[in-house]
Amino acid sequence: MGEGMGNEAELMPFISSANISCGYHAGNTDSIKKTIELALEHNVAIGVHPGYDDKINFGRVSQMVSLLEMAELIAEQMYVFERIALPLGAQLHHVKLHGALYNDCAKDAALSKIFIQTIQAIDPDLIIYGLSGSHTITQAKILGQPFANEVFADRTYQQDGSLTPRYLDHAMIEDAHEACAQVLKIIFDQKVDTAHGSPINIEANTICVHGDGANAIEIVTALHQSLKNNSIEIKYV
Repeated sequence: MGEGMGNEAELMPFISSANISCGYHAGNTDSIKKTIELALEHNVAIGVHPGYDDKINFGRVSQMVSLLEMAELIAEQMYVFERIALPLGAQLHHVKLHGALYNDCAKDAALSKIFIQTIQAIDPDLIIYGLSGSHTITQAKILGQPFANEVFADRTYQQDGSLTPRYLDHAMIEDAHEACAQVLKIIFDQKVDTAHGSPINIEANTICVHGDGANAIEIVTALHQSLKNNSIEIKYV
């Protein structure tokens, strides 16, 4: 959220936590501030959403960065976000990387480690939202940082547990019924069907729906109702 889509007010009543842009991959001070205010109004947990400094590609193209550059990239965005959030009385709840930065850390133990260490130096109580079973989660465990295994309602999976790259067909799930079915299978069976059809094991603590998705509002509202119908409480820890 906070990326300039303008749908935050419609989405906020149906979610428990929000990943809010820091302005590097999308958004600006005004969109970030308005989104934080909406989250406070709806008692939604506020998450920092750092990405590559690349508005042209919406932060969805990998960049070659050194470990020092990685630490600086994360720290800069954390401080940008804090300067907007803290005067509003907001308490930061979690950190979730965005786009290509999220996927690059998920696949790279060294990048994940420096990411976690940078967050620990700023606030050791922040929860790390990371791709379920990825290096991001492993490094959080090793370093003793709170974490949540994240799964996706609107993305398909590969056999190794990674997300299907967006340039491939069927990377996105745009049908609300399909998204709900995937989430319920993850919750009740601890499995997800891959893009190739075979299921893999998966652990879920938090569910992501992309706010910039074409059918984001439809998916979020349908998922909210589906979880309620199955007596699953939606809340942040």
